[in-house]
Amino acid sequence: MFVARSIAADHKDLIHDVSYDFHGRRMATCSSDQSVKVWDKSDNGEWLCTASWKTHSGSVWRVTWAHPEFGQVLASCSFDRTAAVWEEIVGESNDKQRGLSHWIKRTTLVDSRTSVTDVKFAPKHMGLMLTTCSADGVVRIYEAPDVMNLSQWSLQHEISCKLSCSCISWNPSSSRAHPPMFAVGSDDSNVTYGGKVQIYEYNENTRKYAKAETLMTITDAVHDIAFAPNLGRSFHILAIATKDVRIFKLVPMRKESTSTGPTKFEVQIVAQFDNHNSQVWRVSWNITSTLLASSGDDGCVRLWKANYMDNWKCTGILKGDGSPLVGSSGQPTAMNTVVGSSAQTSQNALNGMSAGRIGKRTSFAPPLRQPTSPKIYQHPAYY
Repeated sequence: MFVARSIAADHKDLIHDVSYDFHGRRMATCSSDQSVKVWDKSDNGEWLCTASWKTHSGSVWRVTWAHPEFGQVLASCSFDRTAAVWEEIVGESNDKQRGLSHWIKRTTLVDSRTSVTDVKFAPKHMGLMLTTCSADGVVRIYEAPDVMNLSQWSLQHEISCKLSCSCISWNPSSSRAHPPMFAVGSDDSNVTYGGKVQIYEYNENTRKYAKAETLMTITDAVHDIAFAPNLGRSFHILAIATKDVRIFKLVPMRKESTSTGPTKFEVQIVAQFDNHNSQVWRVSWNITSTLLASSGDDGCVRLWKANYMDNWKCTGILKGDGSPLVGSSGQPTAMNTVVGSSAQTSQNALNGMSAGRIGKRTSFAPPLRQPTSPKIYQHPAYY
């Protein structure tokens, strides 16, 4: 049985993103009130707000954590056309706040001319790298040459995607057989243009990112995109939130020994669900990629799981207040089948599930809360 816990976030406006750290013991939220809040999980399971500060001069769309080996580092992006990097510092011995921590801004990235719609740290094996995408259709990749000095970031790559960008996701695979790769989604509302999801791969010879694949079947606006964690697979799995939930398999095709171009993929759609009957705003995998969570304008979080035949089906539905959906028989939808295989393994299956954006990121689709009282709903069975 799932137990929902309501957290009074006390944001003054709509919450757009929720992000858990690597261990699932810390949480960051961001809002149209231009602030970011950091939450720590106490020993008794309560979430306590340990920091809150104004980060931008516009709505803050996304917030994300760096891997803890680089310290306690956050990145945020905003409608004010900037992204920012924040680091938690513990007070010095001669400080009035001795032993207390506080967050300081290390840098502001100002290269974008339009709203910065998403920000993600690259997988840790690539070093401390930060990727942003903007409504101007440009993906920018920054690197911190010295991880001990986070005030210095150099712009390494600037990739034009031709369409306005709404979301990005890195392929987490650390296999040497898989070059660095990321996917970018577009929220361009013109359905006559296909290819709203593009895959880019790093080329060692040119030392640049080149487009490897375009998913031409995606014609509607894409709100979120997520590569599944790769635990030794030879292929990649990509979940997409658009007018429905779609799961794609990207199978690398064997390259010629003389080929210097990007990898070609056999693209297979393994699942497509319109159960939300509305726009889908977030998709998120558990840490073993066995469970996918999605949220939509129907006010529900739906859980998807594949059987041994690789057939995906819905294994649970949670309403906006965290309670299970009551079926036509009057009994709550059974979800116990999910718990055994995914408890303790999914540290962020509901990452971002309490937030969504509508249209050009100026309004909000809150599948897990009422907009008059910003709250966060958390399900301990995932952690």
